[in-house]
Amino acid sequence: MTQEPETTDQNSGRQQADQASWLSLLDWRRRVSKLYEEVRSSADPQAAHAAWRTGRDALFGGHAQSPLTPEARATFTGLLYWPYDPGLVFSVPVDTGVAPERFVVQTSAGHDMPLSRFGRVTLPFGTLDVYWIDVYGGGVFLPLRDATSGHESYGGGRYLLDTVKSADLGSRQSGELTLDFNFAYHPSCFYDHRWSCPLAPPANVLKVRIEAGERAIP
Repeated sequence: MTQEPETTDQNSGRQQADQASWLSLLDWRRRVSKLYEEVRSSADPQAAHAAWRTGRDALFGGHAQSPLTPEARATFTGLLYWPYDPGLVFSVPVDTGVAPERFVVQTSAGHDMPLSRFGRVTLPFGTLDVYWIDVYGGGVFLPLRDATSGHESYGGGRYLLDTVKSADLGSRQSGELTLDFNFAYHPSCFYDHRWSCPLAPPANVLKVRIEAGERAIP
């Protein structure tokens, strides 16, 4: 049985739906941006984290651009996190003396994503490379995997910074990044395979357990 071609009215309806979805996505990004703006302006990181969690739950449970499937959204009661750990908050200089490297990583859906490594940060438990997403506009990107990945958190890793999506914790001074691992979060592909997300490169795998931020199981 062959499929009948769409009528003009059907095409028009689809185009209108697509146009509405772009406005919906704009609203989602504005709301995420506002959440991070409030985090950066707060003098109390733990209170800011609580507000960030509340804001994310509202978006995931009620926004049209939620990465959750409709079935998951119907029973959604909130994202899971480890308790806030003030010992996992750092303000660290970015070492831009590392050799620059441009390469392509695979996303969860098998698409190519160009990244440029432009720096590295050193933490008490290891180092992480800092990337620039090398597409129009660009942005700082800091994904990671740790010893919880594939068990208590997503095997493909979590994101700490993704300034393309407004996930930006700021800087205390020029040349530094604020890294609060309590704000590590799962990419959209963790919730639904229809999303395509760049995975954490091998250089950004920590051998320790980072029991902070979003988790997959209680």
